[in-house]
Amino acid sequence: MVRQPSINAQNRAPLSTERIIETALRIVDGQGLARLTMRRLGDALEVEAMAIYHHLPRGKEQLLDGLVAHVASVPADTGAAARESWRDVLRAWAADYRTRLLAHAGVLPLVVTRRNPAALTTTVASLREVLRRGGVAEDAAAVAAHTLLGYVIGHAALEARDTAEDGADRAIDWEARFTAGLDLVIGGVR
Repeated sequence: MVRQPSINAQNRAPLSTERIIETALRIVDGQGLARLTMRRLGDALEVEAMAIYHHLPRGKEQLLDGLVAHVASVPADTGAAARESWRDVLRAWAADYRTRLLAHAGVLPLVVTRRNPAALTTTVASLREVLRRGGVAEDAAAVAAHTLLGYVIGHAALEARDTAEDGADRAIDWEARFTAGLDLVIGGVR
């Protein structure tokens, strides 16, 4: 089947890796990760699925890595670290990061399971820089950065599942629980 160009084809943005990733993210957010196929993605982009491979030669593997990078690569504002308390900068980053992960909860399983260290390298490096600027020793900053990243990702994963992992028979106030845990993590940094 040869796809005929639609009337809107002249008005849409050209196909690019960014446009492909953003469209895939909309599919995952709206329909779930299991519904993301190259054919469905091609339909949403109004192109043949094979056209996607021009931008993503490794196909779906590269697409999934791109989703992780798009959602999970969120560096801390190292410039703010010079103006504000490093603890406040990390709290703000953690709250924003949690919000982003929850907004794209369908990608969370990929963030947790995919072997894509490049997707998180920039984020970890920026967290370490905030900590170093705050006077935290290099070794402690490295441990703290990974611990903070792991805490936020893990909490978001539990929250997205609405897991009552403590066996409580009452509703969990996820915001209060996140803040309390974040205070423990950041408060333990020396």
